[in-house]
Amino acid sequence: MAYNELLANRTRELIALTHDNVEEKKMFGGLCFMVNDKMCLGVMNDRLMVRFDPARYEEVVELDGCRPMDFTGKMMKGYVYVESEALDSQIKMKFWTDLALEYNGIVKPSVKKKKQK
Repeated sequence: MAYNELLANRTRELIALTHDNVEEKKMFGGLCFMVNDKMCLGVMNDRLMVRFDPARYEEVVELDGCRPMDFTGKMMKGYVYVESEALDSQIKMKFWTDLALEYNGIVKPSVKKKKQK
């Protein structure tokens, strides 16, 4: 699983400024940050994966360095990839982190499946 360690560290540091309940999971060929038991941000190769309010999709997908997330071959509204070149300042990085954390605060957690015994 290859992912940009510097980008992961920058993401980790920004989340830690405001949240304690953070879990890191290796998935999607990268590193995913779960905040309050909900998928929030991720680092895949040299891209930041951002989860945000799907109602803002058309607005967000037009931003610099952003492209639709099509991990499964279909567009996933509410998720985008942001290329690392578009994250070249702390202000830009904070914008994307804040966007994901804002949605994380209002979205309900997924229902977890019970493990079969």
